[in-house]
Amino acid sequence: MDDEVIGKARGHEIGSVLDALSVTELEARIVLLEAEIERLRAAIGARGQTRKAAEALFKL
Repeated sequence: MDDEVIGKARGHEIGSVLDALSVTELEARIVLLEAEIERLRAAIGARGQTRKAAEALFKL
């Protein structure tokens, strides 16, 4: 499991020191984090749809 992570570059770690990063690097991290936020929102939406389907099934 840890072997998989070793080969991947880290995009951003929450709470990491930002002082040494350029504006371009900071902007790239913002893009990365915004994409992750959108992915999380989609997952929340999917959970809501699954719940609604389950509720409809059990109301029959």
